[in-house]
Amino acid sequence: MSFKELSLIEPILKALETEGYTQPTPIQEQSIPFILKRQDLLGCAQTGTGKTAAFAIPILQILHDQSPATQRPVPIRSLILTPTRELAIQIGESFSAYGKHTGIRNFVVFGGVGQKQQTDALHRGVDVLIATPGRLLDLMQQGFVSLQHVQIFVLDEADRMLDMGFIHDVKRVIAKLPAKRQTLFFSATMPPEISGLADSILTNPAKVAVTPVSSTVEKIEQSLYFVDKSNKKSLLIDLLQDKTIISALVFTRTKHGANRVTADLEKVGIQAAAIHGNKSQNARQAALSDFKRGRIRVLVATDIAARGIDVEDLTHVINYELPNIPETYVHRIGRTGRAGASGTAISFCEGEEVPYLRDIQKLIGQQVPVVTEHPYPADLSAPIQPKPAQQRGGGGRQQQSNRPKPQGQAQPNRRNEQPSPRPPQQRERVAAPARRDERVFEQSSGSRNEQSSNNRPPQRREHSAPPARRDEQPWRNKPTQTESGGGQNRRNESAPKPQFKSENGPNARPRNNNGNQNQNNNNRPAANSKPQSDSWDSLSDFQF
Repeated sequence: MSFKELSLIEPILKALETEGYTQPTPIQEQSIPFILKRQDLLGCAQTGTGKTAAFAIPILQILHDQSPATQRPVPIRSLILTPTRELAIQIGESFSAYGKHTGIRNFVVFGGVGQKQQTDALHRGVDVLIATPGRLLDLMQQGFVSLQHVQIFVLDEADRMLDMGFIHDVKRVIAKLPAKRQTLFFSATMPPEISGLADSILTNPAKVAVTPVSSTVEKIEQSLYFVDKSNKKSLLIDLLQDKTIISALVFTRTKHGANRVTADLEKVGIQAAAIHGNKSQNARQAALSDFKRGRIRVLVATDIAARGIDVEDLTHVINYELPNIPETYVHRIGRTGRAGASGTAISFCEGEEVPYLRDIQKLIGQQVPVVTEHPYPADLSAPIQPKPAQQRGGGGRQQQSNRPKPQGQAQPNRRNEQPSPRPPQQRERVAAPARRDERVFEQSSGSRNEQSSNNRPPQRREHSAPPARRDEQPWRNKPTQTESGGGQNRRNESAPKPQFKSENGPNARPRNNNGNQNQNNNNRPAANSKPQSDSWDSLSDFQF
C-alpha cells in the first residue's frame, strides 16, 4: 500500500515525497484511516515504527481541511503532550516537515529555557502546540495558554509519562480540555496501568497493536557480555576500538554514571558526550546535534533523556548497565534498526544484574546470545544467591565472627538462651526526713508517731516556736513600750514567746546598748519545759 491509497491530500503527499517516504509502516497504515474518521485511538507500537507520522499526518490533513480561523491570535486546535524535551523537539520537526505546504503552524514549548520566545510565539498564534507537562502548566497558570479550542489531543509515550511521575500533571491538563474532543493515545509499551489510564480518557477507541508488547525488532543483532563491574570500563574501551562501530549510543541507569563513562572515554581519546536531566537544554541540544552530524562518536544517555533521540543510521546501542525494567530494554535497543534498517545491541551484565537479565529474556521470549571470547570474562553461569538479610537488634547490627568453631563441642544457641534471673536484693527502708510543717503536726499528735515508728520507742522532740519576722510584727499584737532604760520593744505577754537554744546560737537575740539581754532571759522558759497550751491551739498562727 502507498500513501496515495490512504486518501491523503496533495500538499502532504508532496512533503512525504520530499522526505523520501513511499510506503507507510504498519502502524501508519492502520492508524491514519481511524484518525481521519475522527475516532479515538489507542496505539501500541514499538520504538522506530513511525508512531510520530502515524498521528502527525492525519492531524495536519484534518486542520487543513477546516476553514481558516478568523480569530486572532489563532487558537490552539491540537495539543500534543510528550514527556521529554528531546521528544517534543523531534515531533515539532516532523510536523514542520510533513506540513510545509499546508500552512499549519506548530510550536514547541518545554522547560529549561527562558519563556520569552515561547510567549511571543503564543501571542502570534499557533495551530498545533507540542509541549511537556511542566512548562505547559506554568504557561497556563500565567494566562498565556488557553485550551478551550483544542479539537485533537495526543498523549505520546504514555508509559514513560507514568514512569517519570507526570501522571498528576497529565490529569490536570486533561481537566482543562473540552469534553468534546478527539483523543489519541500512543505508547511504546502497554502495561496494565496504561490500559487503565486509556480507559478513563478514551471513548470507544480503535485499538491498533502492530506487534506484541514483548517483541523486539527482528533485524537487531543482540549479544551479551558477562563482565565484572570493575572491568566494564575496560571492555567498553576495547569494543570501541573496532572501527566498524561508526556511532554508538551508550545507556546508563544514573546521571552520575553517564558523566563517569563519558570522562573515561575522553581520557583515552574517544570523542563522547553525555546527555541527561541535569544538563541544560542548550548543552543537551548541542550534544545531540554533534552526535547526529558525526562530530562525536559516542553519546552516553540515561533512559529518560533518550526518549526522543531519533538518529538516522545509528549502528550500535550498548547497554553499559542493564535496566531494571524489562520494557526499557525493548525501548533502548529500538534506537537502532529504525525504519527497517539493521542494527546491533550489545549488553554488559554483572553479577547483580543477573535477575534483570532473567526478566528481560522472559519478556522478549528468547535467550540473548552470550559472547564468551573477550578479554574480561566473568563466570556468572551459576545463579547468584541473594545475600542473607542482616538482622538488626536493639543495640545495632550483629557482627558475625569469622573465628572457626571448635570441633566436637556443641555451640550454645545464644539467640534462644534466656538470661539467668538476678537474686532479689534486700533493701533497707529509710524513713524520709520530716518536713517543717510535719514536725509541728507530729508534736501535736503523738499517737500517730508511735504507730508509725516501726515498734521503736517514741522519742520526744523539742520544738520551739519560730521567731516572728520583722515584716510580720505588725500583723501580731502591737508591742508595748517598756519603761526600763533604752525603750526596748517587747511583745504582749499573751503572745507566744520564742525559745532560743543558746545565747550565742544562730537565733540568739542581739544585745542592746543598755545590756538588757539578762532582763529578757529571766522570762524565758526552761529548756525541758513544754510550751503553754494556749500558745499551740491552732497551727494557723504560723506561716510555713
